[in-house]
Amino acid sequence: MASQARSEASPALTAALLVLVVATATIAGAWFFQLVLDIQPCPLCLEQRYAYYGVIPLSALVAFAAAKGAPRPLLIAGLVIIALAAAGNSLFGIYHAGVEWKFWQGPTDCTGPLVDFGKAGSLLDQLDKVKVIRCDEVQWRFLGISLAGYNALISALMAAIAAWGIARSAKR
Repeated sequence: MASQARSEASPALTAALLVLVVATATIAGAWFFQLVLDIQPCPLCLEQRYAYYGVIPLSALVAFAAAKGAPRPLLIAGLVIIALAAAGNSLFGIYHAGVEWKFWQGPTDCTGPLVDFGKAGSLLDQLDKVKVIRCDEVQWRFLGISLAGYNALISALMAAIAAWGIARSAKR
């Protein structure tokens, strides 16, 4: 019986593990760009990371549950949440890439960090230290695609993997 449950969970396990690897590699890459290459993220870039911070532990949980023979409806529900989060993040990446290409206006609050003006020192000195990372300026492109564009593609891939896991799990 346990062997049969694992067999039924196999597509969910495979999908969850694949999403886990892709999401972890992507967020590691984002941190590499920020911490090693000093390509600082804009506010929209930071917001796009939220989906990864949710998808990584959820996909690990779904993979663990699938390996332990959890009920198929529970695994499918987990994969649906992953697929929705990844698809939503893909749309967010498309929006951000559109802002970068000037297809539409971005948020007006893409400014630098808040400064505590109560600290010692002059206001002008503090303002000189603020580095504004604009949402509509691309800091890095490869093959004509920005990091926001790659986020859209990678998130779409994760949504497709989760959808594959859902479809395969539902058939069993």
